[in-house]
Amino acid sequence: MSAGPASGGGIVRIRLLIAYDGRPFQGWQSQSKGQAVQDHLERALVELCGSRIVVHGSGRTDAGVHALGQVAHMDVPVAPIPEGRWQHALNSRLPQEIRVLKATRARGDFHARFRAKGKVYVYRIWNESVLHPLEIGRAWHFPVPLDAERLRECARRLEGRHDFAGFAANRGTPVADTVRTVQQITIRRQGALWTLRFRGDGFLYRMVRLLTGTMVRCAQGKAAPEWIDELLEARGRVKTSFAAPAEGLYLRQVLY
Repeated sequence: MSAGPASGGGIVRIRLLIAYDGRPFQGWQSQSKGQAVQDHLERALVELCGSRIVVHGSGRTDAGVHALGQVAHMDVPVAPIPEGRWQHALNSRLPQEIRVLKATRARGDFHARFRAKGKVYVYRIWNESVLHPLEIGRAWHFPVPLDAERLRECARRLEGRHDFAGFAANRGTPVADTVRTVQQITIRRQGALWTLRFRGDGFLYRMVRLLTGTMVRCAQGKAAPEWIDELLEARGRVKTSFAAPAEGLYLRQVLY
């Protein structure tokens, strides 16, 4: 096993498994105001190592979006932190809303973003007239009744390999390839809580939130499930504008 990109020079690559409550932060990626999750991790590393070390994440999450299983990597000196102490060292310097769940030595060719084969996202909807106070900021409060069969029909139409340009927001830089494979969408209900689980080989900017918002639009009777087919066939010439709020979305797992 390779110690890192330059193991002979005293550098090792560390793989991080990270969870965070997205509410206090400006998303994952470093921001000018310094309030992104990446900013907090890199400030902790300055304290530990005395110089800036870049933390490479598997991908971005927006402001307010949570993570149960974000993956990142960093190249760090062998000293001053023993390999088995990185988790504790980082957590002791991070806000309590960010926790390193695991910190393990990785191969030198491991890359959190470019080695990822897919991702699993979960979206939570609280479908009752009153939002439980412990769900504030953690689920989309949607008090209008939803039709379970229409929701599942939408899921079936979205599964598979499609051009999802109609379900992507503009990040400023055009995406060359908007074709993705959504391998599975599962829908579960437990009391007031609906949970939508999306597994795919990759997701465009705000794609899961736009998929969820569009599915809910159909499930409340405001649009027919056939609208899903029209959006897919339009290949971006027509776009949905119904994005579910950030607070219900969780990055559940990164697949390697």
